[in-house]
Parts: sequence; C-alpha cells; structure tokens
Amino acid sequence: MKIIGIDPGLSGAIAILKDKKVLSLFEMPVMAEGKKNKKQLNSAQLVNIIKTNIEKNEDIAVVVEQVNAMPGQGVTSMFNFGQTFGAIKGVCAALQLPIFFVRPSKWKKHFELINSSKDSSRTKVIEMYPSLSHQLSKKKDVNKSDAILIARFYSETRYKDNI
Repeated sequence: MKIIGIDPGLSGAIAILKDKKVLSLFEMPVMAEGKKNKKQLNSAQLVNIIKTNIEKNEDIAVVVEQVNAMPGQGVTSMFNFGQTFGAIKGVCAALQLPIFFVRPSKWKKHFELINSSKDSSRTKVIEMYPSLSHQLSKKKDVNKSDAILIARFYSETRYKDNI
C-alpha cells in the first residue's frame, strides 16, 4: 500500500511512503496571490504531484493531519489555513482517493513526541531514515518530517481503530 502523508498548510509538506520506505518528499506547492505577494495553495500542482506518484488500481491511502483553529491565531490566517485544508480534501475527493485524518496528539504520542520541541520530529525522522538527512537539514524541513511521521503512523496503526 502506498501512503501519502500530508502536513497541511502553506508551509506544509507531502510524503509518499510504501512499505515504510520514503519514496518522495515535497514541499506544499504554493503560488502568489494578488499584489501583496501572499501565497495560496497551487491545487493544480498538488494534483500533479499526487497523480505522477500513484499508479492506476494501486492501493492508496491519503493521511492528513486533522487541524483546528488555534488560540491566538488571527482570523485571516485561520481562514487561509482552512481554505488550504479544504482544497486538499477537495483534490483527494476529485481524484477518488480515500482520505483519513489523524490528530497531531495521536501521531506525536505514537512517536513519543508529546511535549517536545517542534524540531524533535525532524530529529526522529533522521534517526529512522539517516539517508534523508540531507533533505531535512534545514529547520524549515520539520514540515517534511511531520508528513513522513503522519504517513508512517498510519502504516504502523492502520489495522487498529485508533485514527
């Protein structure tokens, strides 16, 4: 089974795993919106990434981090975040891919990352996949690490009813 892990958000990432092996890793595709150089999800590019990494009749699961509004975040940023989250759901629906949601607390607990720094998921992934250390060398690559762990969580727990 091929698992597509998605850390949603404009600075998020997409990881594609098969048999716990990382096949591909992508930053969330974005494009400019309007004159103020703001960004928005490039849904067409997201479709391209997914379609070029799956084969017809292949067993696929898309696992997306289930996110909620966070206290202290502005209304505009939460609206934009929700828009990106909805677009990801729409792309998966249009491609007729099964989509599953996992709360951050679930996958972080599974990998013993509760109450640890944001960067600790990057350290965890580098320990699991040393060959990816060059792709995860920057602090901003924590989103790629999260996408990998989201997919890996599903691959390790999908036979249980805990998603």
